[in-house]
Amino acid sequence: MVKIGFLVAKVRSKIEKNPERLSDYYRKGGAKIGKNCVICSNLDTCDKYMLTIGDDVTVSTNVTFVTHDHSIYHVRKKYGDLWGKIKIGNNCFIGENATVLYGVTLADNIIVAAGSVVTKSFSESNVIIGGNPARVISTWEKFGAKYAGNHWNGHHEMMSLLDTDDDRFVRR
Repeated sequence: MVKIGFLVAKVRSKIEKNPERLSDYYRKGGAKIGKNCVICSNLDTCDKYMLTIGDDVTVSTNVTFVTHDHSIYHVRKKYGDLWGKIKIGNNCFIGENATVLYGVTLADNIIVAAGSVVTKSFSESNVIIGGNPARVISTWEKFGAKYAGNHWNGHHEMMSLLDTDDDRFVRR
């Protein structure tokens, strides 16, 4: 039933052209989600109330937020779960297939590289983290300088390029 609710919210957000519709779906479940967020993953977890996402955050596809796990029980039978809240700061980007574990807090202005496993908190802003386990791999300044001129300004620019004879976008 949870997946149906997610799909309905996702379709409504597309039809209404209102990304807040999907954020509202998670807010009703107890997650604290800021304004102007783009959520491309199903954030359904039994512990939505343990997830806080700031303003202007993008969560890419197949991102997993793990608020608890039962692994400690197999090592020490008297313990049940490892758990902790997850807090994502403002203006962050969480890349595709990233996993963020329990107890993690990310400062404002952090990019999490695709496929990363974030096992600890990062308090430094304007950094890019990546890897397994995630570590600081760059700064926003270096990243911006490295890719200056290699960006595009949205869907409309892409569509105009596809309508031309520009062979960069020809399927081979």
